[in-house]
Amino acid sequence: MKMRDSLYAKEAAELIRTISLYKSLTGGQVYRLFPGKEESIKNLLTQLIKQKRMVYSPGTDRISAGEEYDKCPDSSMITAFWVLLDFIDKTEYHTASDFPVKISFFSQDEFYEIVHVPYGQEIMLNHAMATKEEELPRRLIIVDNPDQIPNINIQGTIAFCIVSAEGKVNYYKLE
Repeated sequence: MKMRDSLYAKEAAELIRTISLYKSLTGGQVYRLFPGKEESIKNLLTQLIKQKRMVYSPGTDRISAGEEYDKCPDSSMITAFWVLLDFIDKTEYHTASDFPVKISFFSQDEFYEIVHVPYGQEIMLNHAMATKEEELPRRLIIVDNPDQIPNINIQGTIAFCIVSAEGKVNYYKLE
């Protein structure tokens, strides 16, 4: 039993860190974060849910750090996490960020930010993201609709993307 516990210790620590950090993720996101380890992650989640350290909602397939996050999840964060998962195999470190950035991460010695621009808030986010920094992070901008793209002028933007409810990410490059 001790050997099994030590084998799962790294996954357990990363699982707890990730769900605590992002507050609420889908089961699909959690399993994709640990490819090839779905069964051990399922067992760890079962234990954490029994210990009331995590909450699982079968109707939404959401795993949350607590009931308050389960009742009112940050859908922008869940969307941004799908984008992060596209880079996860080359990501050295990732963390939740403060408004207006949802997630910051390092990948292949580059610093990235994931920003969600809700429909109708393009001008506000343009102002919120205005900066005079010389060295900008590479920014991935999530939009709800491709029609928003011409109205967004955020420095450091390398791509726009739209994320489906199932987590499929479609990227639009700047021309």
